[in-house]
Amino acid sequence: MTLPDTASNPAGADRTFQVDLRGLVDLLSHHLYSSPRVYLRELLQNAVDALTARHLLEQPAPAHAFGISLYADGSVVRVEDDGVGLTEADVHAFLATIGRSSKRALAAPSDEPVQGWGRITEQRGDFIGQFGIGLLSCFLVADEIHVLSRSARTPDAPAVEWRGRGDGSYTVRTLPATARPRPGTTVTLTPRADAGEWTRPAQVHALARHFGSLLRHPVTFDDGTGGGTGGPGATVNPEPAPWARTYPTPGARSRALAAYGEEVFGFTPLDTIELDLPAVGLKGIACVLPETVPAGRRHGHRVHVKGMLLSEQAEEILPEWAFFVRCVVDAESLRPTASRESLYEDDTLAAVRDALAERLRAWIARAAASDPDLLARFLHAHHLAVKSLAVHDDEILRMLLPWLPFETTDGHTTLDEFARTHRTVLVTSSVEEFRQVAAIASAAGLGVVNGGYTYDRELVHRLPEINPGATVADLDPETLTAHLDPVDRETELAAAAYLAQARDALAVFDCDVALRTFQPASAPALLVDSREARHERTRSQLAREQEGGLWGDILGALRQEAPRAQLILNQLNPLVRTAVTIGEPELARTSAEALYGQAAMLSRRPLRPAESSLINRSFLDLLAHALRKDS
Repeated sequence: MTLPDTASNPAGADRTFQVDLRGLVDLLSHHLYSSPRVYLRELLQNAVDALTARHLLEQPAPAHAFGISLYADGSVVRVEDDGVGLTEADVHAFLATIGRSSKRALAAPSDEPVQGWGRITEQRGDFIGQFGIGLLSCFLVADEIHVLSRSARTPDAPAVEWRGRGDGSYTVRTLPATARPRPGTTVTLTPRADAGEWTRPAQVHALARHFGSLLRHPVTFDDGTGGGTGGPGATVNPEPAPWARTYPTPGARSRALAAYGEEVFGFTPLDTIELDLPAVGLKGIACVLPETVPAGRRHGHRVHVKGMLLSEQAEEILPEWAFFVRCVVDAESLRPTASRESLYEDDTLAAVRDALAERLRAWIARAAASDPDLLARFLHAHHLAVKSLAVHDDEILRMLLPWLPFETTDGHTTLDEFARTHRTVLVTSSVEEFRQVAAIASAAGLGVVNGGYTYDRELVHRLPEINPGATVADLDPETLTAHLDPVDRETELAAAAYLAQARDALAVFDCDVALRTFQPASAPALLVDSREARHERTRSQLAREQEGGLWGDILGALRQEAPRAQLILNQLNPLVRTAVTIGEPELARTSAEALYGQAAMLSRRPLRPAESSLINRSFLDLLAHALRKDS
């Protein structure tokens, strides 16, 4: 930015900003637009808006179709339209004034109203562009922009030529009407040598297809060769959007939409969901992913605005829980940001997001009611997504909770089947607790659901809302140990000395030791120790270590009797029956430590450093004892 001469601007006078266009283009290329390729989108967008303006100007619409022609032969890129065109005043107002858009203006571009302009500006919502900076994107690939235009608003209007350069200078001159016989605009770029990646004929054609395949105006491409797919008249958008076509049967329509989804996203949809929101002029499809996606992963969706591709990664169009679909939509009333690569977050977008979410819920409801095979395949792949939805949606909860799979002591099964077998459904609070008790609870006839996965515990507790005959309770150590059979008094007395030594050896872990009988007999011991109990013992230990200080006083005020872990030895196991007869104190302690370590590993919870050390030490001590005995 340069400053004006102070001699011609006395102190206190208003001054005008001077813009360094080269710096502004650099700002756009690095911070506003994601890639130089957007130059073609901006040119197509301006051409579409010009055609829209001409249709509004000449209502009723003329009989002949207006369109857009692209030309690229490696030396130039040219975009020509049959749109409303520009007058000399328009050129000065809109092409040479950064940030002013003819689509956004509220008045005519000159002091005197121009015939027809008011009707156009009143309907500026019909246009894609609103910001007046799109033409600058051409400087990302060229040092000069040449515009030749003739206005359709004045029958005998002359042609106007505008040349803008990257250094911020421009020239304007009027030409005879014969320089452009028909109204409209032609934009010509001479690409820089370093822009070949984006301006080669094949790339221009690919970009035109990418951005403009759903445009409502005909777009043709010519690469100057006179033949092939890039020959004169080659159509960029030969067909309307698939949801806008007619099909002989519903099945044919469904197959066509699925084929389009596969073409766009690269996978065969499990199903396609038609999306239609007339209030905002939105149409499109949601393609249900055929495979599981990681929890919380959000896919980008393809959003077109009035046919022009806005974004391939528009996450904001759907709620977070809808990560089992990818959408392609075309909308009339969604508002793009200045870069036109994402959507502006406003009330309209929020309403669209809510309405599309309702369409997805309705599809799930239809599958549950009329297509159990589709529902089963969907839940097999996306049960986590449905669980996240059911937590917050009572309707989905009622429809699908009985169908959702859970990990249980009967294997992976639905809650509906599990509740038929187990009148009381017990649920753990963590995966590790389920791993600890699964085999023994199953042998004892207890029905336990693994509640450690995301949403599972909350959903299981809501089962009585759907099935009033079911009872759900959290599994606690007392419930489990109550189902383990006690040993007879004589056996208990015979093992008393061993149990005392075992308790002494494991006191450092706040662990009690008991002798019971339970199935399966192959399990020598069960470690019953909840996460909450371990946290409470850790807090109590900190309180003891900090006793006397402020932090110790705070922890002491919260102190309660720390719950103890319990190592339950299985009298039915041959190893345990041998261990309880050991008379040598050190060997008895070592065997108890080894049984504790083995039970801790089988619980599959993370081992504390002291437990890892105990496992290594007890193994080596037992090995040394065995070697001494053999020698």
